[in-house]
Amino acid sequence: FNETFVISNNTIADRVIVGLGFYGDHLQIGYSSKGGWDSFGKDRLVTKSHKNVLYELDGLPALELYKSFLGDNAIKLPSSGLLFPLSLRVNEHDIPVVRTILSVNEEEQSLTFAGNIPQDAYVRLMKANVDRLISGAEDSAKNAYSATNDNTELAILISCVGRRLVLKQLAEEEVEVVQETIGQHPKITGFYSYGEIAPFGVFSPCELHNQTMTITTLSEC
Repeated sequence: FNETFVISNNTIADRVIVGLGFYGDHLQIGYSSKGGWDSFGKDRLVTKSHKNVLYELDGLPALELYKSFLGDNAIKLPSSGLLFPLSLRVNEHDIPVVRTILSVNEEEQSLTFAGNIPQDAYVRLMKANVDRLISGAEDSAKNAYSATNDNTELAILISCVGRRLVLKQLAEEEVEVVQETIGQHPKITGFYSYGEIAPFGVFSPCELHNQTMTITTLSEC
């Protein structure tokens, strides 16, 4: 967790971005990003935050309020936070994105997330449901596959490492359910990530997601 690197032109660098472009008149691309988390409780207003650090919800210390919902799981923080991410909406009518807890600060009563938590946004607590997480992977596969259908040749699966930690030995099932959805013909590849970038729909901007199964399908016909 100290540093990352990028391989570019047969050299290793840490301050470079590599872009990979696919193009062609016959190229079709499908994509989808789904979570499968259950939300509960009411929306809370972010009344104090800075970038990805959350200090107050509804004017109350964020960590204190968060712990009150976790019960016995509170003593296992921050690891138990993987089981209880937040859904985030910047505006009232936005589709919520998931934000995962990275660490807690007892002195400041704050929570640090794998993505920004803007002030005046709305958040709601979520909890893990293994069946729903696997169903989320299936829904993501169905949506992505619908754009390329039987012509699909490649499916790229990017699942959040938090999902793997929650699913444990069942992690293979979210890959298997994708395979069952898209069939045996397309090749499948992918990796675990610390965040996924994808749009919600055709006319939506790309968003940073946590704890999702994000799938891209490619076909050339």
